[in-house]
Amino acid sequence: MTQTGKTQTRARTVFLLAHTGRPAAIRSAELVVEGLLRSGLGVRVLEAEAVDLPLPPEVQTVKEATAECIDDCELIVVLGGDGTLLRGAEFARASGVPMLGVNLGRVGFLAEAERDDLDKVVDRVVTRTYEVEERMTIDVVVRRNGDVVHRDWAMNEAAVQKVSPERMLEVVLEIDGRPVTGFGCDGIVCATPTGSTAYAFSAGGPVVWPEVEALLMVPISAHALFAKPLVTSPDSVLAVEVQPHTPHGVLWCDGRRTVELPSGARVEVRRGEVPVRLARLHHASFTDRLVAKFALPVQGWRGAP
Repeated sequence: MTQTGKTQTRARTVFLLAHTGRPAAIRSAELVVEGLLRSGLGVRVLEAEAVDLPLPPEVQTVKEATAECIDDCELIVVLGGDGTLLRGAEFARASGVPMLGVNLGRVGFLAEAERDDLDKVVDRVVTRTYEVEERMTIDVVVRRNGDVVHRDWAMNEAAVQKVSPERMLEVVLEIDGRPVTGFGCDGIVCATPTGSTAYAFSAGGPVVWPEVEALLMVPISAHALFAKPLVTSPDSVLAVEVQPHTPHGVLWCDGRRTVELPSGARVEVRRGEVPVRLARLHHASFTDRLVAKFALPVQGWRGAP
């Protein structure tokens, strides 16, 4: 770790991650940094992002956001859209440090605050008036001829998808060691409850409240009579087998990490051993969050008598 400017020891440090390609994120980062420094907290950022941010000299910079560089931070504050928030989740999982997301994008289900809440965010961080909850993840294993060829994880989903636009991907689905069905499709999404409002939702899957522990398996454009979304026990093991006679596919984890799936590959998904910790500022129910994020029409509701 390197530190720019004067050497200064601070008892509390916050790691800041921002989508510096957006002017709104740059200005938001500037405001958050000013507020934290003014309150006596240290701030640490990536060198690559510091170049684009108008930061005071006392802000610490690191070349890479490794778990070791974040270990002594009490919080990861992430400014950006869904992609940036998922990038922050990677750091949060690796370090065990809670992540507080500020949405600068369109939906931002992982975010706890919006752009207009920056003053409140700084105040809550300074006074430590936030709660931490754990979100379930999934561990992903890819096998070929019985051998493990790739390991990964996801907070939202692991998606097995076709590569060739003109040909479907032929798959067989398995749950807990037993075959369920097979068909041609564009892909299969295996998701967590957190991911039920992301890709799985777009594919026609159900919305699952975050406190419900479960795994989801959602087909994408399946050519079959029985191709419904499935919700299983959190202790289940889901598997997607790519048929040997079908074109190769691709595995995407949270839309960020990808690996090619050759014909005959097998993807196994199970509950992750390491959760992601999220900092929560509000006690609002997930129902209210769902209505707000999707702008659902609730006019005329009168409530219980």
